[in-house]
Amino acid sequence: MIHAQGVFKEFRLYKKEAGFKGSLKAFFSRQFEIKRAIAPLDLEIQRGEIIGLLGPNGAGKTTLMKMLTGIIVPSGGRLSVLGCEPAQRLKYFRQRIALVMGQKSQLWWDLPAMDSFLLIQKYYEIPPKAFKDRVEELSDLLRVSAYLNVHVRKLSLGERMKVELMASLLHEPEVLFLDEPTIGLDLLSQKNIRDFLFQYHQKRNPTLILTSHYMADIEALAQRVVLIIEGHKRFDGSINKFENLLGHNKTLNFTFAQQIKEFNFFSPYSPRWNAGGKAVEITVPEGELRQVASHILAQYPVTDFSTQKTPIERVLETLLNSPELLKET
Repeated sequence: MIHAQGVFKEFRLYKKEAGFKGSLKAFFSRQFEIKRAIAPLDLEIQRGEIIGLLGPNGAGKTTLMKMLTGIIVPSGGRLSVLGCEPAQRLKYFRQRIALVMGQKSQLWWDLPAMDSFLLIQKYYEIPPKAFKDRVEELSDLLRVSAYLNVHVRKLSLGERMKVELMASLLHEPEVLFLDEPTIGLDLLSQKNIRDFLFQYHQKRNPTLILTSHYMADIEALAQRVVLIIEGHKRFDGSINKFENLLGHNKTLNFTFAQQIKEFNFFSPYSPRWNAGGKAVEITVPEGELRQVASHILAQYPVTDFSTQKTPIERVLETLLNSPELLKET
């Protein structure tokens, strides 16, 4: 579905000194520097895969998405999506992809969503019966039937995101690009969007490319993770492999009946305290789990205790703080 070989993107950043003098100087001699947003990278994505694009702000995730959808042209390398060169923006290509950006809207703000849907129907040349069936199916799945004739500006953020998703799926794209689809949503709305995307993927099997700063989105949907740091692809593999990059560790969570003042036992394990010293989270090697847990349960007034594999948030946080732990791929 997607093939990238040595693809990179550079931007020219112009600089200007403040004030009239700086403007006059820049008029005759503009100063600029070249910023490489995406370093040369290779990427292969198969039909039906769900890929999670991870990385900090400014890493190049959105730039990569825009190259894959043809919004911006790569500075070099070879890029093919659905057998087409995205930057050519061929009609055949545009009819088979969709892009949802959590911070931008494709719907008319002062019109009901259904009016925008009718425009999308004409744009993508969707037959009337197929359009009617898809509107009914998607509105039922997303539970937005009551909102289709309400002005978009009067919908809540969660409701708007649902109709945005619906608009992007009316033409049944084979590749769906999702850039921060749950940004700003409350926990319940985030879960509803994730559940819908999971159900839709099970039913239609599109290829999904997802960026999100909410790791719950990635864990719930992605089968594979691509990590980008400062424009470089630093990891590309299964989400299970990503979770175990720091070793097969376990995270222990303890809640105590009172504040703990002596931390000597925890020192080798870098404890993370909260609740004023009455709760702690520590990460230990899997082989030491039983020994550490038994000691803490025996020596401290534990009121609650749980164990889990190291959360993906913790893995990502560690790698972003110490990128030298990864080899560039």
